[in-house]
Amino acid sequence: MSWSALGPAALAVVLLAALAAGAGALGGLRHGRDVVTAVARAVVQIGAVGLVLGVVLRTPALAPLYLAAALAVASWTSARRLRTPGVASLWPLTALAIGAGAASAAAVVVAVGALELRVLHVVPFTAQLVGGCMSATTLAGRRMLDDVDSGWDQVEGWLAIGARPARAVAPLGRTAASRALAPALDQTRTVGLVTLPGAFVGLLLGGATPWEAARVQLLVLAGLLAAETIAAVVVTAGLGRRVRVKPSRGSS
Repeated sequence: MSWSALGPAALAVVLLAALAAGAGALGGLRHGRDVVTAVARAVVQIGAVGLVLGVVLRTPALAPLYLAAALAVASWTSARRLRTPGVASLWPLTALAIGAGAASAAAVVVAVGALELRVLHVVPFTAQLVGGCMSATTLAGRRMLDDVDSGWDQVEGWLAIGARPARAVAPLGRTAASRALAPALDQTRTVGLVTLPGAFVGLLLGGATPWEAARVQLLVLAGLLAAETIAAVVVTAGLGRRVRVKPSRGSS
């Protein structure tokens, strides 16, 4: 982006933040402060990521370190959302779920040659998979813990007849994983009909042909669907082995 385009972009961001805050105020949401904070953080973080990625692209040896840092932050964020009394630290589980999902999908795409094994291609693609897996892990895990809480009578019934805790909560885990994948499934089903996804629009704005943009977007959508499915299955299976008592309502 040229320096001359930064001014209009900055103005647009400020006006959009004001629009979000104003619409929220009219709707009685009282989240204006959160909007301003979120946008300010996004500006700082996007700027920082741009600088870091610039260094990574010039020094490919740093790519694994960058992806490891992204995985660590995503795992910590998801584990914090799933923190629940009576359940041990979940950071290792969320790291396993997110890492397994992102690594598996990225490995398939690179192995078949759909993306060249170049930092410029692999790092952004894998980072997007990590982000998708983080969301799926949090949604599936949180939904499972909430369902175990509200359906504890059902869980106790299984335990009373001698079922292991993992077996007792398995049906709730399957339901939670399925529902967590609904956004990814809907996005994949309706791509091009309801919306043009970010990767497609970004590539077009960057000068890529529509066919090239479509090819990359399909890789992203299919990769996210595969990665998020693995992440959701891993986290719900792992939680099933950790739940020993009824989770506390309202935990976050």
